[in-house]
Amino acid sequence: MAESLPLEMLTYILSFLPLSDQKEASLVSWAWYRAAQNALREQPGLTSLDLSGCSELTDGALLAVSRGLRHLRRLSLGKLQWLTDAGCTALGGLQELQSLNMSECCLVRGRELAQALGSVHGAPSQLASLSLAHCSSLKDASVLSMIPALGLSLRVLDLSSCVALTNRTLQAICTYLTHLSVLRLAWCRELCDWGLLGLEEPLQGTQPRPELEHQASGTKDPCPEPQGPSLLMLRALQELDLTACSKLTDASLAKVLQFPQLRQLSLSLLPELTDKGLLAVAGGCPSLEHLALSHCTRVSDKGWAQAASSWPRLQHLNLSSCSQLTEQTLDAIGQACRQLRVLDVAMCPGINMAAIRRFQAQLPQVSCVQSRFVGGADLTLTL
Repeated sequence: MAESLPLEMLTYILSFLPLSDQKEASLVSWAWYRAAQNALREQPGLTSLDLSGCSELTDGALLAVSRGLRHLRRLSLGKLQWLTDAGCTALGGLQELQSLNMSECCLVRGRELAQALGSVHGAPSQLASLSLAHCSSLKDASVLSMIPALGLSLRVLDLSSCVALTNRTLQAICTYLTHLSVLRLAWCRELCDWGLLGLEEPLQGTQPRPELEHQASGTKDPCPEPQGPSLLMLRALQELDLTACSKLTDASLAKVLQFPQLRQLSLSLLPELTDKGLLAVAGGCPSLEHLALSHCTRVSDKGWAQAASSWPRLQHLNLSSCSQLTEQTLDAIGQACRQLRVLDVAMCPGINMAAIRRFQAQLPQVSCVQSRFVGGADLTLTL
């Protein structure tokens, strides 16, 4: 019956619904989709809009939003699989925008987005948060043109799983976005030590710098000091995610992870992180509350014996699949990290259930201990 209603009447009815219900109604049919768009236009004072997951929306929806909702401050467009660069041009009209989420918009390459955020169309003057996570089509060129336009107001930048980005993007971030408090670069696997240190990566076929060679070989010769646009320029960082940036080693991590205000850090899936890097992080980031080091297989009890005392504020700790750790690490953490609430030691073959029970007795305030498959359990028998 609703399908037979005139568009004007359907629009009027939908205008009384909460935005979340309008979002669901837009998926019923094309008629409802058009009515929902019209209903949006009748709310010019709207400041927050979440269209995430409305997978059938196209560039036209974003154009309608930019024309009818000029006062938007928060806009979420996550998982819009048909949104393209053409639709991004409409963002230039949202001058009051403060938060933009375009995660998992896989067709967005970034060129028109860079123009919309730049001086050509007039940049949103107060953009504080931008998520382009899982936008797998993003390349350095478009991001490099976008970053200078974002300005010093930006505090949160999420480029997780933008797998094609390289050191050039990271160094641009360190040059222009020095007021960032949150930077997420998980699974940006092309990042390497040169990028974090602010050094120019040598061309293929040229002689590698001797400083990093010494660092990799474990000699006592000092590794290179950060220069130019290194990660150290982001002095206001409170959260940093480098998960699965697998080319990173102690050579850079020991030099640039020096953030006294950092609260949350993820170095999971870094196969070259060793006790030396762990100790450097402990000395440089004493305020950590959340730390993830899962699958860091070269970190050992010896490193934790020295590092644990540097993190009295630690509340969440993920050490899953750290194959060298034993109950000695649990003892060190239990003595030093008295604020701990959540611990994950799943799939740590050197830690058994008896050690975990002792740990829980030592720190009864720990509300959650993930301990599946500890002690070297045979997964083939339990799956």
